[in-house]
Amino acid sequence: MKGTVSTAFQYLYYLGYRAVAELASRLSLSDCNRLGRALGRGAYLFAVPYRRLVRQNLRLAFDDERDESEIRELTGRHFEALGRNTLISLKLSAMTPEEVNAHVSHEGIENLEAAGALGRGIITTISHFGPWELFAQVSTFVNGRDPATMYRAQGNRFINADVVAQRGRLGVKLFDRSTGVFGPLKHLRNGGGLGILIDQHAGDLGIWCPFFGRLSSTTNLPALLSLRTGAPIVSVSIHPDGEDRWKMVYQPPHIPPSPIGDLAKATAELTTALNRELEDAIRQSPEEWFWVHNRWKTPKPHFLINDAKRGINFAEQSAPESIKLKPFRVLLRSPNPLGDACMAIPAVRAIKSGRPDLHLTVLCRENLVSIWKNCPEIDAVISLPKGASPRDGGRLIREQPTFDAAILFPNSLRAALEAWYGKVPRIVGFRGHWRRKLLDQVVPPLPVGPPRHHAHSYLQIAAHVGADISSESEAVDSTVAAEPRPDRIIGEKLHLGICPGAEYGAAKRWPEERFAQVANRVRESIDCRVSLFGSPNERPIGESLAGLITGDDCHNRVGATSLAELVEELKTCDVLVTNDTGTMHLAAMLGVPTVAIFGSTEPLWTRPLGAGHRVVRKHVECSPCFLRECPIDFRCMRELDPERAVEAVLDILKA
Repeated sequence: MKGTVSTAFQYLYYLGYRAVAELASRLSLSDCNRLGRALGRGAYLFAVPYRRLVRQNLRLAFDDERDESEIRELTGRHFEALGRNTLISLKLSAMTPEEVNAHVSHEGIENLEAAGALGRGIITTISHFGPWELFAQVSTFVNGRDPATMYRAQGNRFINADVVAQRGRLGVKLFDRSTGVFGPLKHLRNGGGLGILIDQHAGDLGIWCPFFGRLSSTTNLPALLSLRTGAPIVSVSIHPDGEDRWKMVYQPPHIPPSPIGDLAKATAELTTALNRELEDAIRQSPEEWFWVHNRWKTPKPHFLINDAKRGINFAEQSAPESIKLKPFRVLLRSPNPLGDACMAIPAVRAIKSGRPDLHLTVLCRENLVSIWKNCPEIDAVISLPKGASPRDGGRLIREQPTFDAAILFPNSLRAALEAWYGKVPRIVGFRGHWRRKLLDQVVPPLPVGPPRHHAHSYLQIAAHVGADISSESEAVDSTVAAEPRPDRIIGEKLHLGICPGAEYGAAKRWPEERFAQVANRVRESIDCRVSLFGSPNERPIGESLAGLITGDDCHNRVGATSLAELVEELKTCDVLVTNDTGTMHLAAMLGVPTVAIFGSTEPLWTRPLGAGHRVVRKHVECSPCFLRECPIDFRCMRELDPERAVEAVLDILKA
């Protein structure tokens, strides 16, 4: 039943198409011009989604050249041109080639003749430009050779059959792309002419190369067929040339080298050059191109394209200097806890390496700004003021240049609402809490298995959007000892940091007297200065510990530093003795070796990332309990021998 309804709908649509085509055939070219412009103005007013798409595409192409008023004006002109070119194309299909040729002039025809003089087949790259029916009607576009074109079948089978029949009446042979390239190869080797559309998004099968400075998937068929057959390629475009007249412009031929050498590289470079010629043609008559096509479509789910099947190319062989790419802008919503933000860094590194044009902006609470500014993979930071609502977050996002996608590390509804209010077109994250309908891509959960570090959750998100996480995943799981820090100044007094607090709760805090025992024992073996770190709420702990540490050169910095100052002071430490806290993860992120004390939590999930750290733990029958307060006798921490931590610290300091 469903198939019958679909067929009936297609046939009704076809009847409408035939009625318009019949009307166009009875009108003059001038009448088609005027009526088409009027229909285009109507489409501009009422086809709102397409109007938005055209503006979006024009911004992507010309945002660095035209202001918003010029973009709006060009959008209106494009819809007029689209209506005009559609009716005129229907009119041209009812005319004979001789009648059509009377309305066409040719520029650069000598380039086509030079290609023909080689005695091989000829490939012409064509596009949805101007009255596109001219490409089929004007016989000289294949220089008198046996004409053919590759096409993608229309979704409406009745319209498709009509178009195929029309091309057949003109003597144009059609090769359906879905049937492969054997037919086109044979046709070219027999000296025929072959037209190939080059301006459509090619998806997974294309080569990613610049189009108006932004990476776009482009078909490699013209380049591949040329290199395999020796047929030269000539780019052809159509431009208005007065009332009811058009000019066909032929670019100098691309003649394949012999020998070819690296076929994949040659194909990519030639495809990039053809894309550049199409861009140059569009710049001459920008309203004439088919802007309602989503040429810069964001792949789903892998919008990080370093794993693209046919690769990325953004430098032509004739111009090997790097081309400045327009950014693919991604918003990263940071986790709110300090430790979680630090544990997300491996995923951020993997994401950043996912495509050469990637621009990463982090949205985070204002207390985490200094963390993300210390992450070299981050290009910009948006700070969320304390007390900001999701709508406030959305407003801050909208104030930035338009984002292509948002990656949510937190599972909260709030994070999804911020991106949604920010009008980010692609929102990615775990299903989370009551937010499924706000997500465009739902990341599947980690597979069930042995406990894995929390960083793997963030890496799972990175992998879902196409990042290669293999090296980062190995690094997260690595426990190999690190080399001594290369920035260590020989002869400088060693610096021992201690973080005795834990905001999560008392169950994660080793008693102050145990930390004091470690500091005093270490200073008996090595002359070092000591600094204590912590939050303002932990000042009493800092004061108590400072009173238990013997000797001079002990600096109590608990509650006395901002996060930015904490970052700078941690960088000077040679080792940090710490509970399972955000400061532990921050030190690890900065490359500072840590001796991490674990009790109520599980180091398999939250140990410090990177090599060279030591985890000190007394495993008891009730651990890990993950409670904030111990309901019994605190045995996991009370029975932990300080000497184990002393040995770990000395092992690091004497390295």
